[in-house]
Amino acid sequence: FSPGLLVVAGSFAAFRLLNRGLERLVPPPPSARRNRWKWRNIWTSLAHSALPDTHNLSPCRFYLHPEMSKDLVGTHPPGAHSLVAVSVGYFLEDFVDMLCNQKLHQSWELLFHHSVVIICFGIAVLLHQYVGFALVALLVEINSIFLHLRQILLMANLVDTTCYRLNSLINLGTYVVFRIATLAWMTRWLFLNRQNVPPATYAVGTVGMAIMTPMNIILFYRLLRSDFFK
Repeated sequence: FSPGLLVVAGSFAAFRLLNRGLERLVPPPPSARRNRWKWRNIWTSLAHSALPDTHNLSPCRFYLHPEMSKDLVGTHPPGAHSLVAVSVGYFLEDFVDMLCNQKLHQSWELLFHHSVVIICFGIAVLLHQYVGFALVALLVEINSIFLHLRQILLMANLVDTTCYRLNSLINLGTYVVFRIATLAWMTRWLFLNRQNVPPATYAVGTVGMAIMTPMNIILFYRLLRSDFFK
């Protein structure tokens, strides 16, 4: 039994409660009332991406703890383990939310994505290792802020606005930096450190990168086509 599992369970419950109460906090506009659960789901995801002490401070953690960039297996700053456990709880909650409210053929890509993340982050939480590697992966969530804002603006029928166009530019810029470049760096790190990583963990990490990289490239193409080449 790992105390990190308590943090995972608490995070799952907290995000579940937030999801239930979001419709009162952020009432859906008329254009989103036919898909109320999706409105709540996106705002819950935005709340996770914008947590003040998680992904937004991840770059600062590497600056304040330079030793972590050299050892992503056994080195991590205080609170980093709990941060990863909180994210596992969120991804579990989002997995359950989509499974209960959306048809499988509409959500299988995200369910597949979440399954990979839960497995990889779960290993870090249970073993108290590779937490630094998980923190690098959480840099992706900086882009998720603008990705979720894009969905909110779409649901609110605010496509033809300056806010949407500005968000689209920032979304693509952060996508390249915090998704594509970050995943490329993680893949390179795995390759260079394959001698220091147990075969089973290396296999999980390699499969995870092999799945995530093409998924993110495809999503980038869809965003580019939708927002700029339409």
